[in-house]
Amino acid sequence: MTRCRLPAAPNAQAGLTGSALPRRTSCCVLSMASAPNPGPSAATAVLASVAALGIWRLLAVAAPHLAALALMYETETDFGARLSFVLAWGILNFFWITLLRRPALSGALSLTMVVVLVLLSRLKHDVVQMTVNFIDLMMIDRDTVAFLFTIFPNLRWSVILTGLVTLPLMYALWWLDPFRIRRLPALASMLACVAALVGYSLYHPDEAWRGYYDDGYLSKFFRSGVSAVSDFAQYGFMESAAPTNERLNMPLVDACHPAGRRPNIIMIHDESSFDIRAAQGIKVPPGYGSHFKSYDGKQRTFLAESNGGPSWFTEYNVLAGLSSRSFGRFAYFVTRIATGRVERGLPLALRRCGYDTMSLYPAYGAFMSARSFQLTTGIERFYDAKDLGAKDVEPDGFFYDKALQLMGTRSPNKPLFTFIYLGANHFPWETRFRPELMPNWRAPGNTPSIDEYLRRQAMSAEQYRTFIAGLKKTFPGEPFLIVRYGDHQPEFAPQILEPGLDEGGLGRKLDAYDPRLYGTYYAIDAVNFEPVRSDAVMDTVDGPYLPLVIQEAAGIPLDPSFAEQKEIMLRCRGIFYGCKDGAEAKRLNRLLINAGMIRGL
Repeated sequence: MTRCRLPAAPNAQAGLTGSALPRRTSCCVLSMASAPNPGPSAATAVLASVAALGIWRLLAVAAPHLAALALMYETETDFGARLSFVLAWGILNFFWITLLRRPALSGALSLTMVVVLVLLSRLKHDVVQMTVNFIDLMMIDRDTVAFLFTIFPNLRWSVILTGLVTLPLMYALWWLDPFRIRRLPALASMLACVAALVGYSLYHPDEAWRGYYDDGYLSKFFRSGVSAVSDFAQYGFMESAAPTNERLNMPLVDACHPAGRRPNIIMIHDESSFDIRAAQGIKVPPGYGSHFKSYDGKQRTFLAESNGGPSWFTEYNVLAGLSSRSFGRFAYFVTRIATGRVERGLPLALRRCGYDTMSLYPAYGAFMSARSFQLTTGIERFYDAKDLGAKDVEPDGFFYDKALQLMGTRSPNKPLFTFIYLGANHFPWETRFRPELMPNWRAPGNTPSIDEYLRRQAMSAEQYRTFIAGLKKTFPGEPFLIVRYGDHQPEFAPQILEPGLDEGGLGRKLDAYDPRLYGTYYAIDAVNFEPVRSDAVMDTVDGPYLPLVIQEAAGIPLDPSFAEQKEIMLRCRGIFYGCKDGAEAKRLNRLLINAGMIRGL
């Protein structure tokens, strides 16, 4: 058999170079052809094996695209979404081809990314009723990765195992792929897809409420990227009024001289709690509703800025005293963005008046940068679930007992601010939580999940009464001001409050911040202390005003930033961001920027 040497491919200057048969295989065919009388059966067998190899190589190129086509018809619901999917698929493929030149491997990598995005979107929707968007990618940081590896201890090994399995497969595709595509045509194709997707997204922007739909994962992710980049270029992470010469009365007064004795202040984050009687046809147990009333017998309304899941929106409201809505599309990451940038809030204001500050948190401190955010707002001692020894989701009584213990270690002759963040009433409600804690509970007769929700509310109320008794016993004669609030409505609330609306209709109401879907409660209680009467303690307040309400009820003199915010509160009758289409909130943001309390936003 003679050796063969192939000439250069005739299409070497085209965008697609090489042939369906690799050079080594073609050489073998020619060698067999020139060999003396190999026999028809041997030649047929060689050609058949070569053809089979070629089919497998072509299949390796086509398979990812066929799988993506099936995924598109499964997850995208209309023409616009499918067009966006095709353009996004083109962006991913041509990006990898520009780097690797191999279409089979590029298709496999693109398909892997899309499948991972779909799985993450479904996981996020199960938790917070929204799918993954481009801003999730922008906000990935070390805390997020550390949190995921902490709560999913086997995830690290899963990632390693997946890599060990995937790398050989990718190498096999690298070897099987017979095609080579030039980089310049691939880059031009990718840019054309980007331009088409940007143009379509700007001409026909995806409505924000569609993020509540459990579909369209790839199309919504890429179209949200266009909106996010556009918003960031327009106003950065946070909205604020145009630069002005207006200034707060700075510097802040160093001394704080309240009129009477400063009470210890306790702020309680009551997870997913609201008065369910706002929905029609719900049966409640006897005595239901007393938990929502204040010391004076009044029931007051707290307007949250989230519904169903993201408690950290309200965490930002009640600690920083500002609106998450000022962050627009970036609001989902408000605590992470505000970390190290928003140095204004209730704990800092109380420290100015001589308070120690501490926080008890029911999850890991890395979650949504909770630890670093709370330290930014003035929390001195932060205890997360690990610090407190929490083994799983713990009942409210666990955190109340820990709070009583930690209060006993505070500095003598100094008032204390304590933030107690509860989590027992978090979803899911399909399973009975700690049934031994209320053995005599009788379900009122609603759906099982609503009855379980009511049972957990009853547990919360009972354990809160025990906590108040513990305060009186452990710290006799000491004054306490306690303020509780529901951080948001539970995830099922929109369906029972608006039973006639479908998912899209509810999404539009949520996107419009319908007060009916955001109202919870706030209540003021006291031990050995008479709360100060104030016009700021209104029947209905937006979440960012709660720090102002607490300071007024405690008789704490307001610093210039909160004094300015009180003027806004009185002008707008308890509404903050919704007043004058956000103009008042943006103006306050600008004043805080000028005062150096907000930086880098």
